[in-house]
Amino acid sequence: MSAASSPVMWTEGIRDILPHPARQYAVEAEAAARKAIRFRAVGTTGVGPPGSRRDVSMATVLFCPVTFNLAETTRMIQVARALSPGHRAVFMGYEDDYVGLIRDSGFEYVSQTPAFTRQEREQLIAFDQGKTLKNPFTERVVADRVSIERQVIREQSASAVATGSNLTSYISARAEGVPLYYPVPFALTEPQVRQARHLFLVEGRGRVARFADRLATTAFRWVYTKAPLAPRSFTTVAVANGVPPMRTISSLLTADRNLITEMPWELDGFTLPKGFERVGPIFAHIEAPMPSIVEELAAASRPLVYLGLGSSANRRLAVAAAHALGTLPVNVIAPISHYLDAGETLPPNVHVTGLLPAHRLGGLVDAAVLHGGQGTIQTACATGIPFVGMGLQPEQTWHVRMCEQRGNAISVSPKHVGSPQFVAAVRRTLADPGIRAAASEVQQAYAGADGAAASARIIEAGL
Repeated sequence: MSAASSPVMWTEGIRDILPHPARQYAVEAEAAARKAIRFRAVGTTGVGPPGSRRDVSMATVLFCPVTFNLAETTRMIQVARALSPGHRAVFMGYEDDYVGLIRDSGFEYVSQTPAFTRQEREQLIAFDQGKTLKNPFTERVVADRVSIERQVIREQSASAVATGSNLTSYISARAEGVPLYYPVPFALTEPQVRQARHLFLVEGRGRVARFADRLATTAFRWVYTKAPLAPRSFTTVAVANGVPPMRTISSLLTADRNLITEMPWELDGFTLPKGFERVGPIFAHIEAPMPSIVEELAAASRPLVYLGLGSSANRRLAVAAAHALGTLPVNVIAPISHYLDAGETLPPNVHVTGLLPAHRLGGLVDAAVLHGGQGTIQTACATGIPFVGMGLQPEQTWHVRMCEQRGNAISVSPKHVGSPQFVAAVRRTLADPGIRAAASEVQQAYAGADGAAASARIIEAGL
């Protein structure tokens, strides 16, 4: 590391002009940076005191997902599984919702605090979905998390960090001089927002709606990539840790290497700038037994519909979708128990379960009703299951519309769940041979696509 880029030199130069309490953060960051540089000085040869960096032939990759986000946690697990056996994968996080999946996969997990409360998580999901600018990232929370993450990077001798939407990783990894990798859907990345004509911010398919969406997309492009709307706490703490300030929303979620988890046709018409590269789909492979009820229902005379809403939906949507499906002559398998209140009453043909190994539902399920999370949709694509998709935010609507254009899905607004339009879409997904044929074609295209392995090779090449 050159003197010009040293976090010590950076903080020495600016700490005295920072407002309180950022000045104290800068002092702490300077001490941590000096310690980190001492580690680097002894660590790359494989010799040195305990805790120094390991020989590069045995490198540690630190995975930092938001552990209350199912898709993000499972995406990180898939990449960690794909690393060569000679490397070591360690996970860290704050919330414990899906930590069991990490540990069940055989990975080390470092639990940290402060964790967000349930209310703060809901606020963060709303912030992520563009529904509010309010967020739980106070200056103290950001500073504390960055300090903790820097310490874990040093203690684990991490040579790389892989993250999702754990926003403080974008400061902590850079402050430690460790490359940051982000396996990410293309929707709402900076190049997608800069180049897309439509972001599906306005509902509707008519001429007026499309014109309104063009205007909304243009406005959103400026807000996302130009306006200084990043929470001030990130700018303050970044500077205090010797990292260039993060001022725009897009800068909060742009890593050193952004690994785009899409199929080739989903990037038609787009150009990926430096730092962005396509790796292919990554979705969960939950290692759990398939509940016997699934095979029993699959063998029944009625069609079997899978209701999958991931971790970014809500009780209202889950209950409404279950009741709408309950009016149809189908059986429903619904891993939505985490959304329901105790004693919730649903139609008798709706069978509620916990998490399922959804990647093994191919051949058992006739159709699906899904939220628009990319992992959930990619699982349906890879297993040849046609689906009705309900995007809960622009990113998810983008995923559903891409599949609709391919022919294996029907997009319905979540506002219309329970309406005749929703019920008709489910009926059509079950009956239309064209949709089923398209689903089969997409399944064949997915064969051999392995974004997790491609991501692992890119990470390993930088170790």
